[in-house]
Amino acid sequence: MSWIITKYFITAAVVILVSELAKRSDRLGGLVAALPLVTVLTLVWLYLDNQSPEKIANHAWYTFWYVVPTLPMFLAFPLLLPRLGFWLTLVSCVVITMACFGVFALVMRRFGINLL
Repeated sequence: MSWIITKYFITAAVVILVSELAKRSDRLGGLVAALPLVTVLTLVWLYLDNQSPEKIANHAWYTFWYVVPTLPMFLAFPLLLPRLGFWLTLVSCVVITMACFGVFALVMRRFGINLL
C-alpha cells in the first residue's frame, strides 16, 4: 500500500511542479509540460511493478500514436480562449481532440495500426 501512495505522491508532485512553473513563466511551464514526464513515470512504474518488456514497449508505442491527434488542441486553445472563455474553450478542445482522434484512428487503420 505504501508503494501506491508513493507513486501517487510523486506523480502529483510532477503535476504541481508543472503548474507552479507555468505561473512563473509561460515558456518554462510549457516546456516542462511538453516533456513526457507522465509517460516516463508510467514507464518507470510499469518496470518497477515487474511488467513485461513487451507491455512497457507497447505503452510507449501507443503513447506516441495517441499524442499526434492531441496536437491540434494546443493550437485551438489559445485561439478560442479570448472568444469563448475558459470552460467553453476547454470543452471545445476536448471535442476537437476526440474528433481528431477518431479521424486519426481511421486513417492509421489503413496502415495497419489499430488504435481503437
